[in-house]
Amino acid sequence: MSKQEIFDKFLEFMANFAQLRGVVALRDGFIMTTPFTIGGSLFLLIANLPIPGYPEFMASIFGSDWTAPLNAVAGATFNVLALVVVMAITYKFVANEGCDASMASLLALSTFLVLMPPEIVTEGGEVVGGIIPKTWAGSNGVITAILVAFYTGYLFCYCEKHHITIKMPDSVPSGVARAFEALIPGIALFTLASILYGLCHYLGATTVPELIFKLIQTPLQGLSDSLGGGIIIVGLQSILFWAGVHGPNVVGGVVSPLLIANSLDNQQILDAGGQLLGNPAAHIITAQVNDVFVKSGGCGLTLGLIIAALLVARSSQMKSLTRMAMVPGLFNINEPIIFGLPIVFNPYLLIPFTLVPLLAMVITYLSITMGFMSPFSAVQVPWTTPPIIAGFLLNGWQGAVVQIVNLVMATAIYLPFVKSQDKAFLEEEMQEAADEAA
Repeated sequence: MSKQEIFDKFLEFMANFAQLRGVVALRDGFIMTTPFTIGGSLFLLIANLPIPGYPEFMASIFGSDWTAPLNAVAGATFNVLALVVVMAITYKFVANEGCDASMASLLALSTFLVLMPPEIVTEGGEVVGGIIPKTWAGSNGVITAILVAFYTGYLFCYCEKHHITIKMPDSVPSGVARAFEALIPGIALFTLASILYGLCHYLGATTVPELIFKLIQTPLQGLSDSLGGGIIIVGLQSILFWAGVHGPNVVGGVVSPLLIANSLDNQQILDAGGQLLGNPAAHIITAQVNDVFVKSGGCGLTLGLIIAALLVARSSQMKSLTRMAMVPGLFNINEPIIFGLPIVFNPYLLIPFTLVPLLAMVITYLSITMGFMSPFSAVQVPWTTPPIIAGFLLNGWQGAVVQIVNLVMATAIYLPFVKSQDKAFLEEEMQEAADEAA
């Protein structure tokens, strides 16, 4: 089998993988969490603006406890992310199957709560029950929430499609009928959750979220939180996008839960009074590294390509396209350049489109590990925030500098390849002009 055939098989596999109903539900479900993560980030950002003297200034106006209302919003968004995830993924999974998504998402939430620890132990050793522990309702429970959502979605749709329900007479109001139709899958879900809770409680003195966190989520976060893991994530995004498959959506659907969990774990360090800079317990690879520093201007750091084209382009096609793509590119929208130039299946641009994000990952990773820039907390910025501004909001002037370095690197690498592409366009235009003259 030739290299081209192997590459084609790989692309076919990834395209089919992206269409799996579980992957689609995972991707779309995490998109539904955006109002919670971005909304909570804005309040955290206000509480932690990287401006010297800002905390003291705010405290002088609003008092020493001025961040409490802002942190309350963060606690109601980031610290219940697993609850949001279990409902969102279940909803998307079931809705895509044409079944009753609202009822299924409520059953998934209740099933997830059955599995959670029913009590917490305070620092003083006191056992407090009758609560929903935010430790497991947040980032630590994300993988459990995903598994519960998948199982709930599958079982609920199976029961509804095979009419394993309690059918009420037509005279019964539809709302009441739907509630009774969900009774059998609900009892099945609660029974299984109860059995799992009992097995973990009596045999291992633990709970399902704690067990999954130890056996699955911690190793996966460890794999994602390394330079090698970051390079694999970034490389797959670029190669797939070049091949016409939306790489960020495919790869992000799988790794986003882990990267978000990494940043939320860092936030817990800050909430406990610790610091992230120079802390070996802090995670390096987070959602912000990929979204803000590696994909600055869009996947492939194509803002560097646009700048390079503005510097050297002579062909009408390259000039007009890059001028049109400049403004969207400043807001991290690069579809005009991806499909308009195009970059997709363009042999001139495969190498820089893949290499630039890899180097950006290395530069950003080293900037954090060497102590120039702090690891990232739960604070995020809207994905349309322009480069340099986004870096400053997340990490002060150091974040802005790293983004500038990545953009300069991207422009320098794209430059010779843009010249080759521009030369090809120019020759085509000259040939067309000659044909018209003839």
